[in-house]
Amino acid sequence: MAEKLTIGLILPDILGTYGDDGNALVLRGRARMRDINAEIVPIKLGEPIPDDLSAYTLGGGEDSAQVLAASHLIADGGLTRAAANQRPIFAVCAGLQVLGVSFRAHGKLVDGLSLIDATTSSLPSRSIGEVVSTPTRAGITKELSQPLTGFENHLGGTVLGPDAQPLGTIRTGNGNATGGTNGEGVVQGSVIATYMHGPALARNPELADLILARALGVALADLEPLELPEVDRLRAERMR
Repeated sequence: MAEKLTIGLILPDILGTYGDDGNALVLRGRARMRDINAEIVPIKLGEPIPDDLSAYTLGGGEDSAQVLAASHLIADGGLTRAAANQRPIFAVCAGLQVLGVSFRAHGKLVDGLSLIDATTSSLPSRSIGEVVSTPTRAGITKELSQPLTGFENHLGGTVLGPDAQPLGTIRTGNGNATGGTNGEGVVQGSVIATYMHGPALARNPELADLILARALGVALADLEPLELPEVDRLRAERMR
């Protein structure tokens, strides 16, 4: 197990619109509850991205922020190298779109990092509200057994290519908002991406622990269980 967990918080100054910075806080908190030394490494626009951190998180933002983020991440190359080295990357909403092949912003097609085989175009109306999905066995490991829940708020519809798989099968809400088998979110290589806000890892502790386990280089079953009744109450409330 890694002696120290370093969690890269990517571009919180422009991809922090919807409180998704909380995902890094959750990873750090759940690590420290297990007496694992963990710290968050914020990386702002214009700063180099280390390719050797334990894990990385990206959040949401508007069109201008997405364009800036994509430009910086492509030019820097650090996150791409981290993905090639199988470092876990967790991305939400705009972060998902930026990691794809392309997305639309200000009516124009913009290149993404191509870390996931996904393209995003504009929807005729915004997808907003609670979203619930069942983890897909194709897209995520058999380690996840609990439904996934969050709050979606996006105007992008994401189509997955053959190299990507959905994180979950939609039960409530729109998810990737393209219907059919696209489901909710994306899994490819070391990347897990989703449209769930909340923050997502606060609302889905099992998913948080899966990312934490991968960052530590251990199996999910090897993590010490955490008994947090308040989290169980939150999930019960949101799953009604």
